[in-house]
Amino acid sequence: MSVTPPEMLALQRLYHWEKTSPNRIALTQPMGDGAVRDMTWGEVAGEVRKMASYLQAQGWEPGSRVAILSKNCAWWIMSDLAIWMAGHVSVPLYPTLAAQTVRQILTHSESRACFIGKLDGWEQMKPGVPDGMLCLSYPLSPPDARAAYPGWDTICKQTAPLAGNPVREADELATLIYTSGTTGMPKGVMHSFGNFAWALDAGIKRLPMGAEDRMLSYLPLAHVVERVLVEHGWLRTGMRIYFAESLDTFAADLQRARPTIFFSVPRLWVKFQQGVHHKMPPAKLDRLLSIPIVGGIVRRKVMKALGLDACRIAAGGAAPMPVALLQWYSRLGLDINEGYGMTENLAVSHITVPGRNQQGSVGPAYEGVEDRIDPETGEIQMRSPALMLGYYKEPEKTREAMTADGWLRTGDKGSIDGEGVLRITGRVKDLFKTGKGKYVAPAPIEDKLVMHEAIEACVVAGANLGQPLGILMLSAEYVTRAADPGARAELEQSLTTHLASVNATLDPHEQLKCLVVAVTPWTVENDIITPTFKVKRNRIEDLYAKDYEPWESSGKKVIWQNA
Repeated sequence: MSVTPPEMLALQRLYHWEKTSPNRIALTQPMGDGAVRDMTWGEVAGEVRKMASYLQAQGWEPGSRVAILSKNCAWWIMSDLAIWMAGHVSVPLYPTLAAQTVRQILTHSESRACFIGKLDGWEQMKPGVPDGMLCLSYPLSPPDARAAYPGWDTICKQTAPLAGNPVREADELATLIYTSGTTGMPKGVMHSFGNFAWALDAGIKRLPMGAEDRMLSYLPLAHVVERVLVEHGWLRTGMRIYFAESLDTFAADLQRARPTIFFSVPRLWVKFQQGVHHKMPPAKLDRLLSIPIVGGIVRRKVMKALGLDACRIAAGGAAPMPVALLQWYSRLGLDINEGYGMTENLAVSHITVPGRNQQGSVGPAYEGVEDRIDPETGEIQMRSPALMLGYYKEPEKTREAMTADGWLRTGDKGSIDGEGVLRITGRVKDLFKTGKGKYVAPAPIEDKLVMHEAIEACVVAGANLGQPLGILMLSAEYVTRAADPGARAELEQSLTTHLASVNATLDPHEQLKCLVVAVTPWTVENDIITPTFKVKRNRIEDLYAKDYEPWESSGKKVIWQNA
């Protein structure tokens, strides 16, 4: 196992920038009403030291858990650093969780306190915070949280900074990252400071990052990719982080940041594409791009309009990226590197190599990562120095996740070619068998289905049916449109055409019998999707399985649920 030098661990990196670049801007935080606050490395370190001093004064035993419940903001990252500097372990929570899940995580982790930060749904989450728990607020917390709990700025004014440079060793527990999980209670994945440092070593070798880079932080910091790429990438390189204010201001936030490194999930890459097509029809864009000189001007204009004109590294992950989408961006001059990983390996497993056309794959393993395919099940297995320490208080589940010789069972199926390039073909457990005895892998079909601009999310299902079927959730815009009978008929025709085009690419046993448009929105609140927008297949089965056979036998190509 490779050893990362101590000076590359998280807190040591903070001390490095505090000492060498105290006046350089580190974080840019929107404060509402158009106001923006820039914070230097010296200011960040100073506030972290004061909050760490406050946390230490609580007298908890070293290694106590302290939770963070907030949308992304400067104080989220400073809270994480203060928790570590005080000798404790951070427990991030998604800012969209239901109260019951908030309570499960705070109780299971035995958290001693919780930072209540920038939130949209605090009223719904508040019942999940145990009575008597110490809660602390941010300047951007909901008004009632700021009124009820000690505030960050007040604490910093009243508390002397922690002196010296306390360090946390590589093998010490840094955080519990609770998986969003598609089934059951989230599991607390344990990661050490050494895990994070090694992950950055491997990541920077594949995707070089430096102090002159800029990133926009908008995907939940509770998610492993944002945590590694943004927070720890920032600590390692000294780059500048900009925070997004809200969905409504996202386009302006992107323009402010003009990120040089930008990661997003497929869902947002698709939305960007759809936004471009709304302003310029695909046929016209294709025609203009094919014209010398004019094509270059159009490319630059489109990228500038998206806020990505300065982007030199673009990446996607969390779900497969449709090849057609990757090709569309490549035509605009933006090659998206597709990555693959899990919370259990700090999302550092595989990623495509910049400058090589590896579209349709997730590239070779990062340097230092070993991978293999189980010959019996086709499962992808891997190991690296960034592997989790285990699931918190769940030794049996930890054993289930690992092979006897120490490899992580990913649960994904795939193949590795002669050049070490990995292609993911589905989930080991997601495969289902039709009534004709043929196996169907839903994920590749879903990648094609979701390319229709009206479709926000989809699931391919149909165990024991003659043919599988697709269940769709429409985007909010198209839900509104479908209220008009004429627009609904037009959408139905468009979906019918899309179904035919998707089926034309599939083997006969995979072809979808029909598309079902779900009326019930799929949300985190009703437990149909995870906080990272992955659809919970078991919940889809619970809700809709009783209707599969009637839908299949209806003879219709597009069915409106409950219609």
